[in-house]
Amino acid sequence: MSLEQKEAQFPPRNENLLNPFFLSGFCDAEGCFTISVIKNNSNLGWTVKQRSFQIKLHEKDLDLLKKIQSYFGVGYLSKSASNMIQYRVQAVKDLKVIFQHFDKYPLISQKQGDYLLFKNVIDLIENKEHLTMEGLRKILAVKASMNNGLSDVLKVAFPGIVPVNRDKIPISVSSINPYWLSGFVEGEGCFLVSIKASKTTSLKKAVQLKFKLCQHKRDEQLLINIVDFLGFGRIYKVNEAGIEILVTKFTDIINLLALFKEYPLQGAKSKDWLDFCRIVELMQNKAHLSASGLDQICKIKAGMNTGRELL
Repeated sequence: MSLEQKEAQFPPRNENLLNPFFLSGFCDAEGCFTISVIKNNSNLGWTVKQRSFQIKLHEKDLDLLKKIQSYFGVGYLSKSASNMIQYRVQAVKDLKVIFQHFDKYPLISQKQGDYLLFKNVIDLIENKEHLTMEGLRKILAVKASMNNGLSDVLKVAFPGIVPVNRDKIPISVSSINPYWLSGFVEGEGCFLVSIKASKTTSLKKAVQLKFKLCQHKRDEQLLINIVDFLGFGRIYKVNEAGIEILVTKFTDIINLLALFKEYPLQGAKSKDWLDFCRIVELMQNKAHLSASGLDQICKIKAGMNTGRELL
């Protein structure tokens, strides 16, 4: 499919409703900077086929991707799988638009390290260094420190590549903007409702609300700072690579309502959030203590997250 066909497939929205900090927070969660080096018939036998900034989401978030495309004014949307849509920016002149945004509204997770390395690669490409073996090896040394590093194929083809140093991104509580947090939660947060057995209620069932925010362990300090920013929540180890913020205290959940009312979510997750708010209101009115109220909560819960029907 040509670039023109891709652009025609998903025309951008005209309105621009995104706060720039929200966008950076969302990209901290869902954005990706990629460099692809493949075999070809050139003198070097290899080429930098792709250098791109991209965001891949479920089709339910097509409207949010259109807002992002409209905000940047560059890039295109395309189907990347049966139910996935991808926003991608590839041209160097268009990537510079992306750079202008992130230089002004920085990423604050360790993804900022990928961003800085990616900019380094674009500089090498602009200087035509990717057309020489020495320059290609420089690019591979940078790629080796990005994302998942070099593939096994590239390690065999280019032995002796030493990854460049990757700076650890310093993070403080003052780095967190509430709009950034809203964007980050749009990408990584989850609002959950559980119905569990209880010996203390007449219905023998209890409703528990949970907010989770998951991340790779490399961003543990970021999660610590988010907890400090919120003033509540605890951090738990999920597995060897993952950690999460967990909020279950009802008064803390109420504080979340106030935060996201002022700094709203912008994508499909906002629908889960609104359902979550409905359940909070029912619980504030003690509806969860009656059979009819509990049934209403169960019906709302059934339509949230993976149970939500796409329209």
